[in-house]
Amino acid sequence: MAELAINPNSRIPALTDVDKNGKEIQIFESGAILEYLVAQYDKDHKVSYPYNSPEYWETVSWLTWQMAGVGPMQGQANHFASKESTSLLRFAGEQVPYALNCYVHETRRLYRVLAITWPRAPRATSSATASPSPTLPYSPGGLLSIDEFPHVKKWLYTLLVCPGFEEGCNAPGPHRYLNMNDMSEEELNSIAASLGTWIIDAMKRDAEA
Repeated sequence: MAELAINPNSRIPALTDVDKNGKEIQIFESGAILEYLVAQYDKDHKVSYPYNSPEYWETVSWLTWQMAGVGPMQGQANHFASKESTSLLRFAGEQVPYALNCYVHETRRLYRVLAITWPRAPRATSSATASPSPTLPYSPGGLLSIDEFPHVKKWLYTLLVCPGFEEGCNAPGPHRYLNMNDMSEEELNSIAASLGTWIIDAMKRDAEA
């Protein structure tokens, strides 16, 4: 498959660029892409910090925290979530209470880490501050709300008005996470149905590979 030439893991995001010698290079995984972009294109450190400075390592810590924590934990919470008021399921196809509780509780704990720590250690908008923002607005199955964490919500909406940030969130398609909390059960299940077949088919292909 053509995408394997860009990302051997066959997932998004992935990036191609041309180095100073005119050779095409491939970067995959969101954290690696962010590190690459600031290293190559943020020489004035508008959204990053000088290498090996204390702020640089704090940025790396938060970026890694997002990649190892918020991203996968909230992703799994959303996968298993169904609203408590209904038996309609999202993507899992079956109710797995242990998995749902595990991932929702861990997502809430990670939100709490951000809510407690971020106000005490303010930093300029950076690659690390931007990394968890795409998925934070949507509460898994209505079981967790960003409204529980005012500092996190304030930080998110501050990012949304930064130049270029909203444009980036809406590429390649509209960013709908902010609207999903206000959608009806019918609308959410319609989205799940449109994506569910693709997810299940992809899982089957992966299992057979």
